[in-house]
Amino acid sequence: MLLDLKTYRIEILAGLTVAMTMIPESLSFAIVAGLPPLTGLYGAFIMGIITAFLGGRPGMISGGAGATVIVMISLIAVHGIEYFFAAVVLAGLFQVVVGVFKLGKFVRLVPQPVMYGFLNGLAVVIFMSQIEQFKYGSGITAQWLQGESLYIMGGLVALTLILVYFIPKISKVLPTTLIAIAIVFGVVHLFGIETKTVQDIASISGGFPPFHIPQIPLNFETLEIIFPYAAIMAGVGLLESLLTLTLVDEVTETRGNANKESVAQGIANIANGFFTGMGGCAMIAQTFVNLNAGARKRISAIVSSLAILFIILVAAPVIEQIPMAALVGVMMMVAITTFSWGFFKKMTKMPKTDILVTVIVAGITIIFHNLAVAVLVGIIISALVFAWESAKRIRARKYIDANGIKHYEIYGPLFFGSIANFNEKFDLANDPETIMISFKESRIADMSGIEAVDLLTKKYSERNKKVILTHLSEDSRKLLENASAIIKVNIAEDPHYKIPSDLL
Repeated sequence: MLLDLKTYRIEILAGLTVAMTMIPESLSFAIVAGLPPLTGLYGAFIMGIITAFLGGRPGMISGGAGATVIVMISLIAVHGIEYFFAAVVLAGLFQVVVGVFKLGKFVRLVPQPVMYGFLNGLAVVIFMSQIEQFKYGSGITAQWLQGESLYIMGGLVALTLILVYFIPKISKVLPTTLIAIAIVFGVVHLFGIETKTVQDIASISGGFPPFHIPQIPLNFETLEIIFPYAAIMAGVGLLESLLTLTLVDEVTETRGNANKESVAQGIANIANGFFTGMGGCAMIAQTFVNLNAGARKRISAIVSSLAILFIILVAAPVIEQIPMAALVGVMMMVAITTFSWGFFKKMTKMPKTDILVTVIVAGITIIFHNLAVAVLVGIIISALVFAWESAKRIRARKYIDANGIKHYEIYGPLFFGSIANFNEKFDLANDPETIMISFKESRIADMSGIEAVDLLTKKYSERNKKVILTHLSEDSRKLLENASAIIKVNIAEDPHYKIPSDLL
Protein backbone atom coordinates (compact mmCIF):
# COMPACT_ATOMS: atom_id res chain seq x y z
CA MET A 1 0.00 0.00 0.00
CA LEU A 2 2.86 2.37 0.85
CA LEU A 3 4.41 1.67 -2.53
CA ASP A 4 1.10 2.46 -4.24
CA LEU A 5 0.80 5.74 -2.35
CA LYS A 6 4.38 6.63 -3.24
CA THR A 7 3.71 5.87 -6.91
CA TYR A 8 0.60 8.05 -6.92
CA ARG A 9 2.49 10.88 -5.24
CA ILE A 10 5.31 10.71 -7.80
CA GLU A 11 2.91 10.52 -10.74
CA ILE A 12 0.67 13.36 -9.56
CA LEU A 13 3.54 15.73 -8.80
CA ALA A 14 5.27 14.85 -12.07
CA GLY A 15 2.04 15.57 -13.94
CA LEU A 16 1.71 18.99 -12.30
CA THR A 17 5.32 19.81 -13.19
CA VAL A 18 4.77 18.80 -16.80
CA ALA A 19 1.66 20.99 -17.00
CA MET A 20 3.67 24.02 -15.87
CA THR A 21 6.25 23.50 -18.61
CA MET A 22 3.67 22.83 -21.34
CA ILE A 23 1.70 26.03 -20.94
CA PRO A 24 4.24 28.61 -22.24
CA GLU A 25 5.34 26.33 -25.08
CA SER A 26 1.77 25.63 -26.24
CA LEU A 27 0.90 29.33 -26.07
CA SER A 28 4.03 30.39 -27.94
CA PHE A 29 3.57 27.98 -30.84
CA ALA A 30 -0.10 28.88 -31.22
CA ILE A 31 0.77 32.58 -31.40
CA VAL A 32 3.60 31.97 -33.88
CA ALA A 33 1.24 30.00 -36.13
CA GLY A 34 -1.36 32.77 -36.08
CA LEU A 35 -3.84 30.85 -33.92
CA PRO A 36 -5.75 32.02 -30.82
CA PRO A 37 -3.61 31.30 -27.72
CA LEU A 38 -6.25 29.03 -26.19
CA THR A 39 -6.06 26.81 -29.28
CA GLY A 40 -2.61 25.77 -28.10
CA LEU A 41 -3.80 24.93 -24.59
CA TYR A 42 -6.81 23.03 -25.92
CA GLY A 43 -4.41 21.06 -28.10
CA ALA A 44 -2.23 20.24 -25.09
CA PHE A 45 -5.24 19.06 -23.06
CA ILE A 46 -6.86 16.98 -25.81
CA MET A 47 -3.64 15.37 -27.06
CA GLY A 48 -2.53 14.61 -23.53
CA ILE A 49 -5.74 13.10 -22.16
CA ILE A 50 -6.50 10.87 -25.16
CA THR A 51 -2.97 9.52 -25.60
CA ALA A 52 -2.72 8.99 -21.84
CA PHE A 53 -5.66 6.58 -21.94
CA LEU A 54 -5.23 5.03 -25.40
CA GLY A 55 -1.51 5.38 -26.17
CA GLY A 56 1.03 2.61 -26.38
CA ARG A 57 3.73 4.16 -24.19
CA PRO A 58 3.08 4.92 -20.49
CA GLY A 59 5.28 7.76 -19.27
CA MET A 60 5.24 9.60 -22.60
CA ILE A 61 3.70 13.08 -22.79
CA SER A 62 1.84 14.40 -25.84
CA GLY A 63 0.59 17.91 -26.40
CA GLY A 64 0.35 20.85 -28.76
CA ALA A 65 3.79 20.50 -30.30
CA GLY A 66 5.56 23.05 -32.45
CA ALA A 67 6.84 20.40 -34.87
CA THR A 68 3.32 19.72 -36.16
CA VAL A 69 1.83 23.21 -36.11
CA ILE A 70 4.80 24.90 -37.80
CA VAL A 71 4.13 22.96 -41.04
CA MET A 72 0.61 24.45 -41.05
CA ILE A 73 1.59 28.13 -40.90
CA SER A 74 1.20 28.78 -44.63
CA LEU A 75 -2.17 26.97 -44.73
CA ILE A 76 -3.45 29.14 -41.86
CA ALA A 77 -2.12 32.32 -43.48
CA VAL A 78 -3.63 31.64 -46.91
CA HIS A 79 -6.85 29.73 -46.20
CA GLY A 80 -7.68 30.45 -42.57
CA ILE A 81 -8.29 28.56 -39.36
CA GLU A 82 -11.22 26.45 -40.63
CA TYR A 83 -9.04 24.75 -43.23
CA PHE A 84 -6.45 24.23 -40.51
CA PHE A 85 -8.92 22.35 -38.31
CA ALA A 86 -9.96 20.20 -41.29
CA ALA A 87 -6.32 19.39 -42.08
CA VAL A 88 -5.73 18.35 -38.45
CA VAL A 89 -8.69 15.93 -38.70
CA LEU A 90 -7.33 14.46 -41.94
CA ALA A 91 -3.85 14.14 -40.44
CA GLY A 92 -5.39 12.19 -37.58
CA LEU A 93 -7.09 9.84 -40.02
CA PHE A 94 -3.76 9.19 -41.74
CA GLN A 95 -2.17 8.35 -38.39
CA VAL A 96 -4.96 5.94 -37.48
CA VAL A 97 -4.45 4.15 -40.80
CA VAL A 98 -0.72 3.82 -40.08
CA GLY A 99 -1.50 2.25 -36.72
CA VAL A 100 -4.25 -0.06 -37.98
CA PHE A 101 -2.00 -1.44 -40.71
CA LYS A 102 0.85 -1.83 -38.18
CA LEU A 103 3.28 0.43 -40.01
CA GLY A 104 4.54 2.05 -36.82
CA LYS A 105 7.04 -0.75 -36.29
CA PHE A 106 9.24 0.66 -39.06
CA VAL A 107 10.54 3.35 -36.70
CA ARG A 108 12.65 0.55 -35.21
CA LEU A 109 14.72 0.75 -38.39
CA VAL A 110 16.14 4.14 -37.41
CA PRO A 111 19.93 3.65 -36.97
CA GLN A 112 21.63 4.61 -33.71
CA PRO A 113 23.73 7.42 -35.29
CA VAL A 114 20.47 9.00 -36.48
CA MET A 115 19.09 8.72 -32.94
CA TYR A 116 22.20 10.45 -31.57
CA GLY A 117 21.81 13.26 -34.10
CA PHE A 118 18.08 13.56 -33.45
CA LEU A 119 18.56 13.69 -29.68
CA ASN A 120 21.50 16.11 -29.68
CA GLY A 121 20.00 18.38 -32.33
CA LEU A 122 16.72 18.49 -30.46
CA ALA A 123 18.51 19.32 -27.20
CA VAL A 124 20.16 22.31 -28.88
CA VAL A 125 16.82 23.42 -30.37
CA ILE A 126 15.12 23.20 -26.97
CA PHE A 127 17.91 25.23 -25.37
CA MET A 128 17.98 27.88 -28.11
CA SER A 129 14.18 28.21 -28.10
CA GLN A 130 14.37 29.32 -24.49
CA ILE A 131 16.61 32.24 -25.51
CA GLU A 132 13.53 33.69 -27.23
CA GLN A 133 11.99 34.20 -23.80
CA PHE A 134 14.62 36.88 -23.19
CA LYS A 135 12.53 39.05 -25.51
CA TYR A 136 9.58 41.20 -24.54
CA GLY A 137 6.54 41.16 -26.83
CA SER A 138 5.88 38.84 -29.75
CA GLY A 139 6.37 38.60 -33.48
CA ILE A 140 8.30 41.25 -35.38
CA THR A 141 7.71 43.77 -32.59
CA ALA A 142 9.55 41.66 -30.00
CA GLN A 143 12.46 43.44 -28.32
CA TRP A 144 15.40 41.96 -26.41
CA LEU A 145 15.32 42.60 -22.68
CA GLN A 146 17.89 45.17 -21.64
CA GLY A 147 19.44 46.57 -18.50
CA GLU A 148 17.87 45.62 -15.19
CA SER A 149 15.15 43.47 -16.81
CA LEU A 150 17.79 41.37 -18.55
CA TYR A 151 19.87 40.97 -15.40
CA ILE A 152 16.83 39.94 -13.35
CA MET A 153 15.72 37.43 -15.96
CA GLY A 154 19.22 35.97 -16.25
CA GLY A 155 19.65 35.82 -12.48
CA LEU A 156 16.34 34.01 -11.96
CA VAL A 157 17.15 31.53 -14.74
CA ALA A 158 20.53 30.88 -13.11
CA LEU A 159 18.81 30.41 -9.73
CA THR A 160 16.43 27.88 -11.28
CA LEU A 161 19.30 25.95 -12.87
CA ILE A 162 21.17 25.85 -9.55
CA LEU A 163 18.06 24.64 -7.72
CA VAL A 164 17.30 21.93 -10.28
CA TYR A 165 20.90 20.73 -10.06
CA PHE A 166 21.33 20.74 -6.27
CA ILE A 167 17.88 19.84 -4.90
CA PRO A 168 18.18 16.13 -5.87
CA LYS A 169 21.39 15.95 -3.82
CA ILE A 170 19.41 17.04 -0.74
CA SER A 171 16.05 15.31 -1.19
CA LYS A 172 14.14 13.39 -3.84
CA VAL A 173 10.80 13.36 -2.05
CA LEU A 174 9.25 15.93 -4.42
CA PRO A 175 9.94 16.57 -8.13
CA THR A 176 12.96 18.84 -8.41
CA THR A 177 11.51 21.00 -11.16
CA LEU A 178 8.26 21.64 -9.29
CA ILE A 179 10.19 22.72 -6.17
CA ALA A 180 12.42 25.00 -8.26
CA ILE A 181 9.41 26.67 -9.91
CA ALA A 182 7.75 27.15 -6.51
CA ILE A 183 10.89 28.65 -4.93
CA VAL A 184 11.50 31.11 -7.79
CA PHE A 185 7.78 32.01 -7.76
CA GLY A 186 8.05 32.68 -4.02
CA VAL A 187 11.23 34.75 -4.34
CA VAL A 188 9.75 36.95 -7.05
CA HIS A 189 6.54 37.69 -5.16
CA LEU A 190 8.12 37.90 -1.71
CA PHE A 191 10.58 40.57 -2.81
CA GLY A 192 8.26 42.22 -5.33
CA ILE A 193 10.62 41.60 -8.25
CA GLU A 194 9.29 42.81 -11.60
CA THR A 195 9.99 40.25 -14.30
CA LYS A 196 8.38 38.59 -17.31
CA THR A 197 5.54 36.19 -16.40
CA VAL A 198 3.29 33.73 -18.22
CA GLN A 199 0.68 36.50 -18.52
CA ASP A 200 3.08 38.49 -20.70
CA ILE A 201 2.82 35.76 -23.35
CA ALA A 202 -0.98 35.51 -23.38
CA SER A 203 -4.03 35.13 -21.18
CA ILE A 204 -4.82 31.47 -20.48
CA SER A 205 -8.30 31.90 -19.03
CA GLY A 206 -11.17 30.31 -20.94
CA GLY A 207 -13.88 27.65 -21.05
CA PHE A 208 -14.13 23.98 -21.98
CA PRO A 209 -13.02 23.22 -25.57
CA PRO A 210 -16.13 23.79 -27.72
CA PHE A 211 -17.31 21.23 -30.28
CA HIS A 212 -16.91 22.73 -33.73
CA ILE A 213 -17.29 21.23 -37.20
CA PRO A 214 -14.82 22.91 -39.61
CA GLN A 215 -16.74 25.27 -41.87
CA ILE A 216 -15.30 24.33 -45.24
CA PRO A 217 -16.75 23.27 -48.60
CA LEU A 218 -16.92 19.48 -48.85
CA ASN A 219 -15.46 19.03 -52.32
CA PHE A 220 -12.38 17.75 -54.12
CA GLU A 221 -10.84 21.23 -54.30
CA THR A 222 -10.81 21.44 -50.50
CA LEU A 223 -9.19 18.02 -50.30
CA GLU A 224 -6.49 19.18 -52.73
CA ILE A 225 -5.75 22.13 -50.45
CA ILE A 226 -5.55 20.30 -47.12
CA PHE A 227 -4.19 16.91 -48.26
CA PRO A 228 -0.46 17.82 -48.53
CA TYR A 229 -0.50 19.71 -45.23
CA ALA A 230 -2.30 16.87 -43.48
CA ALA A 231 0.10 14.28 -44.87
CA ILE A 232 3.15 16.27 -43.73
CA MET A 233 1.66 16.90 -40.29
CA ALA A 234 0.80 13.22 -39.89
CA GLY A 235 4.29 12.15 -40.93
CA VAL A 236 6.12 14.67 -38.76
CA GLY A 237 3.89 13.93 -35.78
CA LEU A 238 4.27 10.17 -36.02
CA LEU A 239 7.99 10.34 -36.61
CA GLU A 240 8.58 12.54 -33.57
CA SER A 241 6.16 10.51 -31.45
CA LEU A 242 7.61 7.13 -32.34
CA LEU A 243 11.19 8.31 -31.93
CA THR A 244 10.24 9.66 -28.51
CA LEU A 245 8.62 6.31 -27.77
CA THR A 246 11.88 4.57 -28.65
CA LEU A 247 13.83 6.87 -26.33
CA VAL A 248 11.39 6.20 -23.48
CA ASP A 249 11.81 2.48 -24.13
CA GLU A 250 15.55 2.88 -23.63
CA VAL A 251 15.22 4.96 -20.46
CA THR A 252 12.62 2.72 -18.82
CA GLU A 253 13.98 -0.56 -20.23
CA THR A 254 10.46 -1.54 -21.28
CA ARG A 255 8.78 -1.90 -24.68
CA GLY A 256 6.05 0.40 -25.95
CA ASN A 257 3.53 -0.37 -28.68
CA ALA A 258 4.23 1.83 -31.71
CA ASN A 259 1.07 0.85 -33.60
CA LYS A 260 -1.18 1.49 -30.60
CA GLU A 261 0.51 4.85 -30.12
CA SER A 262 -0.05 5.73 -33.80
CA VAL A 263 -3.79 5.06 -33.46
CA ALA A 264 -3.97 7.09 -30.24
CA GLN A 265 -2.12 10.02 -31.82
CA GLY A 266 -4.54 9.89 -34.74
CA ILE A 267 -7.66 9.81 -32.57
CA ALA A 268 -6.29 12.70 -30.51
CA ASN A 269 -5.67 14.82 -33.61
CA ILE A 270 -9.14 14.04 -34.98
CA ALA A 271 -10.60 15.21 -31.67
CA ASN A 272 -8.43 18.35 -31.85
CA GLY A 273 -9.86 19.23 -35.23
CA PHE A 274 -13.42 19.01 -33.89
CA PHE A 275 -12.73 20.76 -30.56
CA THR A 276 -10.66 23.75 -31.78
CA GLY A 277 -7.30 22.35 -30.67
CA MET A 278 -4.12 22.86 -32.67
CA GLY A 279 -3.23 19.16 -32.77
CA GLY A 280 0.18 17.84 -31.88
CA CYS A 281 2.31 14.83 -31.09
CA ALA A 282 4.63 13.49 -28.41
CA MET A 283 6.72 16.21 -26.75
CA ILE A 284 10.21 14.98 -26.01
CA ALA A 285 11.18 17.79 -23.63
CA GLN A 286 8.07 17.38 -21.46
CA THR A 287 8.47 13.61 -21.64
CA PHE A 288 11.95 13.92 -20.16
CA VAL A 289 10.63 16.29 -17.48
CA ASN A 290 8.12 13.56 -16.65
CA LEU A 291 10.69 10.76 -16.62
CA ASN A 292 13.21 12.79 -14.61
CA ALA A 293 10.49 13.34 -12.00
CA GLY A 294 10.23 9.56 -11.63
CA ALA A 295 6.94 9.01 -13.48
CA ARG A 296 6.52 5.75 -15.38
CA LYS A 297 2.73 5.27 -15.52
CA ARG A 298 -0.18 6.81 -17.42
CA ILE A 299 -1.30 8.70 -14.32
CA SER A 300 1.17 11.57 -14.78
CA ALA A 301 -0.04 12.28 -18.33
CA ILE A 302 -3.66 12.21 -17.16
CA VAL A 303 -2.87 14.57 -14.27
CA SER A 304 -0.95 16.90 -16.58
CA SER A 305 -3.87 17.15 -19.01
CA LEU A 306 -6.47 17.65 -16.30
CA ALA A 307 -4.23 20.25 -14.65
CA ILE A 308 -4.10 22.22 -17.91
CA LEU A 309 -7.90 22.09 -18.18
CA PHE A 310 -8.23 23.15 -14.53
CA ILE A 311 -5.88 26.05 -15.15
CA ILE A 312 -7.89 27.17 -18.18
CA LEU A 313 -11.18 27.00 -16.27
CA VAL A 314 -10.19 28.10 -12.76
CA ALA A 315 -6.54 28.70 -11.92
CA ALA A 316 -5.43 30.97 -14.76
CA PRO A 317 -4.97 34.08 -12.56
CA VAL A 318 -2.44 32.24 -10.38
CA ILE A 319 -0.53 30.43 -13.13
CA GLU A 320 -0.28 33.64 -15.17
CA GLN A 321 1.90 35.06 -12.38
CA ILE A 322 4.57 32.33 -12.65
CA PRO A 323 7.90 33.91 -13.70
CA MET A 324 8.96 32.81 -17.16
CA ALA A 325 12.52 32.61 -15.85
CA ALA A 326 11.56 29.59 -13.73
CA LEU A 327 10.10 27.75 -16.72
CA VAL A 328 13.03 28.75 -18.94
CA GLY A 329 15.50 27.42 -16.37
CA VAL A 330 13.64 24.11 -16.14
CA MET A 331 13.59 23.69 -19.93
CA MET A 332 17.27 24.61 -20.23
CA MET A 333 18.16 21.92 -17.72
CA VAL A 334 16.00 19.48 -19.68
CA ALA A 335 17.98 20.38 -22.81
CA ILE A 336 21.29 19.87 -20.98
CA THR A 337 20.26 16.44 -19.66
CA THR A 338 18.67 15.43 -22.98
CA PHE A 339 21.93 15.98 -24.88
CA SER A 340 23.79 12.69 -25.30
CA TRP A 341 27.14 13.73 -23.81
CA GLY A 342 28.35 10.14 -23.98
CA PHE A 343 28.43 10.49 -27.76
CA PHE A 344 31.75 12.35 -27.54
CA LYS A 345 33.36 9.42 -25.73
CA LYS A 346 32.01 6.98 -28.30
CA MET A 347 33.22 9.05 -31.26
CA THR A 348 36.72 7.56 -31.11
CA LYS A 349 35.28 4.07 -31.55
CA MET A 350 32.60 4.90 -34.13
CA PRO A 351 33.06 4.61 -37.92
CA LYS A 352 33.58 8.00 -39.55
CA THR A 353 30.43 7.54 -41.61
CA ASP A 354 28.35 7.13 -38.43
CA ILE A 355 29.86 10.32 -37.00
CA LEU A 356 29.03 12.12 -40.25
CA VAL A 357 25.42 10.91 -40.12
CA THR A 358 25.07 12.09 -36.51
CA VAL A 359 26.47 15.54 -37.34
CA ILE A 360 24.27 15.93 -40.44
CA VAL A 361 21.07 14.94 -38.61
CA ALA A 362 21.89 17.25 -35.70
CA GLY A 363 22.79 20.07 -38.10
CA ILE A 364 19.55 19.84 -40.09
CA THR A 365 17.55 19.69 -36.86
CA ILE A 366 19.26 22.78 -35.45
CA ILE A 367 19.27 24.88 -38.64
CA PHE A 368 15.86 24.02 -40.12
CA HIS A 369 14.01 22.85 -36.97
CA ASN A 370 12.61 20.05 -39.13
CA LEU A 371 12.98 16.74 -37.31
CA ALA A 372 11.25 14.72 -40.01
CA VAL A 373 13.60 15.86 -42.79
CA ALA A 374 16.63 15.45 -40.52
CA VAL A 375 15.75 11.87 -39.61
CA LEU A 376 14.83 10.91 -43.18
CA VAL A 377 18.11 12.31 -44.52
CA GLY A 378 19.97 10.40 -41.82
CA ILE A 379 18.20 7.15 -42.68
CA ILE A 380 18.90 7.59 -46.41
CA ILE A 381 22.60 8.30 -45.82
CA SER A 382 22.88 5.33 -43.44
CA ALA A 383 21.17 3.08 -45.98
CA LEU A 384 23.52 4.21 -48.76
CA VAL A 385 26.56 3.67 -46.52
CA PHE A 386 25.30 0.20 -45.63
CA ALA A 387 24.74 -0.62 -49.30
CA TRP A 388 28.24 0.58 -50.18
CA GLU A 389 29.86 -1.45 -47.41
CA SER A 390 27.81 -4.54 -48.27
CA ALA A 391 28.75 -4.19 -51.93
CA LYS A 392 32.45 -4.33 -51.04
CA ARG A 393 31.98 -7.57 -49.10
CA ILE A 394 31.00 -9.75 -52.03
CA ARG A 395 33.76 -12.18 -53.05
CA ALA A 396 34.19 -15.52 -54.80
CA ARG A 397 36.20 -18.69 -54.18
CA LYS A 398 37.18 -20.32 -57.50
CA TYR A 399 38.40 -23.80 -58.42
CA ILE A 400 38.16 -26.42 -61.19
CA ASP A 401 37.14 -29.96 -60.18
CA ALA A 402 38.33 -33.29 -61.61
CA ASN A 403 35.61 -33.19 -64.27
CA GLY A 404 36.83 -29.87 -65.63
CA ILE A 405 33.90 -27.90 -64.21
CA LYS A 406 34.69 -24.38 -62.98
CA HIS A 407 33.17 -23.60 -59.57
CA TYR A 408 32.44 -20.12 -58.22
CA GLU A 409 31.44 -20.04 -54.55
CA ILE A 410 29.90 -16.62 -53.92
CA TYR A 411 30.08 -14.94 -50.52
CA GLY A 412 28.00 -11.89 -49.63
CA PRO A 413 24.64 -10.51 -50.85
CA LEU A 414 23.97 -9.93 -54.53
CA PHE A 415 21.96 -6.73 -54.90
CA PHE A 416 22.00 -3.45 -56.82
CA GLY A 417 25.09 -2.21 -55.02
CA SER A 418 27.24 -5.32 -55.49
CA ILE A 419 26.56 -6.39 -59.08
CA ALA A 420 29.62 -4.54 -60.46
CA ASN A 421 31.95 -6.39 -58.07
CA PHE A 422 30.06 -9.62 -58.76
CA ASN A 423 30.63 -9.38 -62.52
CA GLU A 424 34.36 -8.74 -62.02
CA LYS A 425 34.79 -12.17 -60.41
CA PHE A 426 34.15 -14.12 -63.63
CA ASP A 427 36.59 -14.97 -66.44
CA LEU A 428 34.24 -15.39 -69.39
CA ALA A 429 36.97 -15.82 -72.00
CA ASN A 430 39.00 -18.53 -70.23
CA ASP A 431 36.40 -20.46 -68.26
CA PRO A 432 35.59 -24.05 -69.37
CA GLU A 433 32.31 -25.15 -70.99
CA THR A 434 30.48 -25.73 -67.70
CA ILE A 435 30.38 -23.26 -64.83
CA MET A 436 28.68 -23.87 -61.49
CA ILE A 437 27.89 -20.87 -59.30
CA SER A 438 27.17 -21.71 -55.66
CA PHE A 439 25.04 -19.33 -53.58
CA LYS A 440 25.37 -21.35 -50.37
CA GLU A 441 26.97 -18.34 -48.63
CA SER A 442 25.08 -15.71 -50.60
CA ARG A 443 21.60 -14.69 -51.57
CA ILE A 444 20.02 -12.84 -54.47
CA ALA A 445 18.33 -9.89 -52.82
CA ASP A 446 16.59 -7.89 -55.54
CA MET A 447 15.75 -7.51 -59.24
CA SER A 448 19.16 -6.01 -59.96
CA GLY A 449 20.73 -9.22 -58.67
CA ILE A 450 18.42 -11.32 -60.84
CA GLU A 451 19.26 -9.31 -63.95
CA ALA A 452 22.97 -9.59 -63.15
CA VAL A 453 22.69 -13.40 -63.05
CA ASP A 454 20.60 -13.40 -66.24
CA LEU A 455 23.09 -11.17 -68.10
CA LEU A 456 26.02 -13.29 -66.93
CA THR A 457 24.26 -16.45 -68.12
CA LYS A 458 23.59 -14.90 -71.53
CA LYS A 459 27.24 -13.84 -71.92
CA TYR A 460 28.41 -17.38 -71.19
CA SER A 461 25.73 -18.75 -73.53
CA GLU A 462 27.04 -16.56 -76.36
CA ARG A 463 30.35 -18.40 -75.89
CA ASN A 464 28.57 -21.79 -75.93
CA LYS A 465 29.13 -22.26 -72.22
CA LYS A 466 26.62 -23.45 -69.65
CA VAL A 467 25.97 -21.88 -66.24
CA ILE A 468 24.34 -23.83 -63.40
CA LEU A 469 23.20 -22.17 -60.18
CA THR A 470 23.39 -24.24 -56.98
CA HIS A 471 22.60 -23.96 -53.28
CA LEU A 472 20.08 -21.17 -53.68
CA SER A 473 18.31 -20.08 -50.49
CA GLU A 474 14.54 -20.43 -50.55
CA ASP A 475 13.88 -16.73 -51.04
CA SER A 476 16.48 -16.48 -53.83
CA ARG A 477 14.90 -19.46 -55.58
CA LYS A 478 11.46 -17.85 -55.36
CA LEU A 479 12.79 -14.60 -56.80
CA LEU A 480 14.19 -16.44 -59.79
CA GLU A 481 11.03 -18.49 -60.25
CA ASN A 482 8.88 -15.33 -60.17
CA ALA A 483 11.13 -13.78 -62.82
CA SER A 484 11.20 -16.91 -64.98
CA ALA A 485 9.22 -15.18 -67.73
CA ILE A 486 12.00 -12.67 -68.38
CA ILE A 487 15.18 -14.58 -67.50
CA LYS A 488 16.54 -18.02 -68.35
CA VAL A 489 18.89 -19.71 -65.90
CA ASN A 490 19.72 -23.30 -65.02
CA ILE A 491 19.07 -24.14 -61.38
CA ALA A 492 20.47 -27.37 -60.05
CA GLU A 493 18.15 -29.35 -57.80
CA ASP A 494 19.87 -29.64 -54.46
CA PRO A 495 18.86 -29.61 -50.78
CA HIS A 496 17.24 -26.38 -49.67
CA TYR A 497 19.62 -24.28 -47.62
CA LYS A 498 18.44 -21.54 -45.31
CA ILE A 499 20.48 -18.78 -43.81
CA PRO A 500 19.60 -17.55 -40.28
CA SER A 501 17.37 -14.68 -41.41
CA ASP A 502 15.15 -17.14 -43.26
CA LEU A 503 14.23 -18.68 -39.94
CA LEU A 504 13.09 -15.44 -38.30
